[in-house]
Amino acid sequence: MADSWHIGVIGGTGLYDAQMLEDAQEIPVKSGFGEPSAAVTTGTISGVQFTFLPRHGAGHRIPPGGINYRANIDVLKRCGVTDVLSVSAIGSLQENMHPGDFVIVDQMIDRTQARERSFFGDGMVAHVSLADPTCERLSRLVGDAAREAGANVHQGGCYVAIEGPQFSTRAESRMYRAWGADVIGMTAMPEARLAREAELPYAVLATVTDYDSWRENEEDVGVANILEVLRDNAGRVKETLALLAAALPKEREASPFDRALDGALVTVKDMRDPVFAAKLGAVAGRILGHKD
Repeated sequence: MADSWHIGVIGGTGLYDAQMLEDAQEIPVKSGFGEPSAAVTTGTISGVQFTFLPRHGAGHRIPPGGINYRANIDVLKRCGVTDVLSVSAIGSLQENMHPGDFVIVDQMIDRTQARERSFFGDGMVAHVSLADPTCERLSRLVGDAAREAGANVHQGGCYVAIEGPQFSTRAESRMYRAWGADVIGMTAMPEARLAREAELPYAVLATVTDYDSWRENEEDVGVANILEVLRDNAGRVKETLALLAAALPKEREASPFDRALDGALVTVKDMRDPVFAAKLGAVAGRILGHKD
């Protein structure tokens, strides 16, 4: 089935501006899962619908562990988003991934501990596949756009998500390297999990800001240095989004992730909690309402 693209972008408040988005509108959207980080801003780039949501709220007031990831994904689904792009900062665990480089993440290790990881639970049980947590199609398109924007792009990398808000100890950083992780961050999980349950293909465009703490004789990770790298790369991220919009096929072909809930819901129909089912109206309405 062909359809129109509608890209949801989760990132910082400085990621877009009035000149970038045509017909921009800021819209508060309610979720049955609580308050999202902020109102969404929606508009078009090169005729493609984009909806932006600042992950940490206005002024970066919400820490990684305090983000309502479920509400954020839920409101994007309610806005009609078809695909989600996460734009984030990461630390490098590999010598060849330098500060300023972009990494298009393709695998993840989840070390978060205190976050809601699923839309489902008591009264409605579902198990989706997460073997490949990101969408290869969207990741390829984003990587191509970033290269065209002049970035040094690593197409693929394993992201280890930590709880934070503190950065890693040196022992932890070296352990993650031994596990095969390439980069480290605090926000891609449970975002990727929830996007899959919401049947939204998900990709990560990540900017390397530092080398974490595994290198010998390396200075500690500092917020000032991280923010400096992010400021330096902000223009390139915006250019990447503009080039992505221009490069998207005119028609969006269906993705396997559009039907990620097929066969995933295991609670028998007459035992499903109706109140819980109502909360899942946006996320799982297709499967609960038997709609195509």
